[in-house]
Amino acid sequence: MKILRLYQPRNPLFWIMVALNALSAVLGWVTHSQPLAVWASVVVTGFAVGNAVLGTWLAWRLVKS
Repeated sequence: MKILRLYQPRNPLFWIMVALNALSAVLGWVTHSQPLAVWASVVVTGFAVGNAVLGTWLAWRLVKS
């Protein structure tokens, strides 16, 4: 498996993966740094984890293709 296969700027999946992983980082930062209610923290954390899982799956597809 070559990690260089991950960088495919002409493939839209690459840019979706980059956007999802960046959004996960921002959501994780918001959860950590902002005082949120418990329910809001759970929702934001859920979105962050979901984005990270989807971004990882897209990265796997890019490497395997």
